[in-house]
Amino acid sequence: MKYHTKKSALILLADGTIFYGKSVGGKEGTAVGEVCFNTGMTGYQEIFTDPSYFGQLMVTTNAHIGNYGTQEDEVESETVKIAGLICKNFSYEYSRPSADMSLLEFLDKNNLFAISDVDTRALVSYIRDNGAMNALISTRVDEIDALKEELKQVPSMEGLELSSKVSTKEPYYYGDENSTYRISALDIGIKKNILRNLAKRGAYIKVFPYNASFEEMKAWNPDGYFISNGPGDPEPLTDAIAAAKKMITSDKPLFGICLGHQVLALANGVSTYKMHNGHRGINHPILNLVTGKGEITSQNHGFAVNREETEANPELEITHVHLNDQTVAGIRMKGKDVFSVQYHPEASPGPHDADYLFDQFFDMIKTGKN
Repeated sequence: MKYHTKKSALILLADGTIFYGKSVGGKEGTAVGEVCFNTGMTGYQEIFTDPSYFGQLMVTTNAHIGNYGTQEDEVESETVKIAGLICKNFSYEYSRPSADMSLLEFLDKNNLFAISDVDTRALVSYIRDNGAMNALISTRVDEIDALKEELKQVPSMEGLELSSKVSTKEPYYYGDENSTYRISALDIGIKKNILRNLAKRGAYIKVFPYNASFEEMKAWNPDGYFISNGPGDPEPLTDAIAAAKKMITSDKPLFGICLGHQVLALANGVSTYKMHNGHRGINHPILNLVTGKGEITSQNHGFAVNREETEANPELEITHVHLNDQTVAGIRMKGKDVFSVQYHPEASPGPHDADYLFDQFFDMIKTGKN
């Protein structure tokens, strides 16, 4: 095993609290963002490349990170999207035969600064009590005052539009052009596995930038519309909200996931709000109010849909709730083939409880074509 020099590092939270650790690989650096945590035991590579995490310092609660290396096809986008990594034990060596490289090589390739040897249990407990907040990780442990000034300049996640940072710049196609169905997808931070799930069910997808108009998406003559997941606050996404309103009136099936779920709510006049901590993990319990069945889901969001306003809206019905805090986890429009969920049915970290949502979308499309 190669020896790596350990260089002192710290985590500075916006309220002045400091936690200490060591820089991964002995590197020097500084990274800023909103600190949040994910409770998944596996899937770190997918987390790091998920566009929904853009601009966030990720605390992994699993004690060992890097032990199975990385693999080229296990990414949700082309590059790492988190702002920095915070973990307990960083594994420089890996044991999975099918891995392409070590996690350190993967982070170096993507120029990501990471720190380890952190008391992540104490840090997560603090975040859970005090809420997600801006933070900074750095090896400049003797420059606390200067770091505090730098941290003050970091904008709050609330009110922050980030989809433009991760969305495609130009439309592109995904899947087999001879597929049975055509779907126009609005990319406000789309994950590759969503596209895989749509394509394997017989769809040819045209993916549009975050600010595409409904008219552009309609011109491709799709059988249905999709609004993706993504990072940041949904309220500044005025173009996406305007497009969603027209998608609703098009009478074509419409499916939204995560940020897309929030955009759909906003298009119906329901507000969203920043959560104390958000939901980030791969074992979140959901109750399907339509079937009465429970689902174990993968989640990653820091904003949520206002439940009281949803219940008061005559056009909407709550279809799913999060069993930990009773937040809105799914909605559908009455009398329309329009629905959305706050979680990630494409992630399927273990159980495939939410796979049916893609099938439900395609059933709507098939019915509409007949």
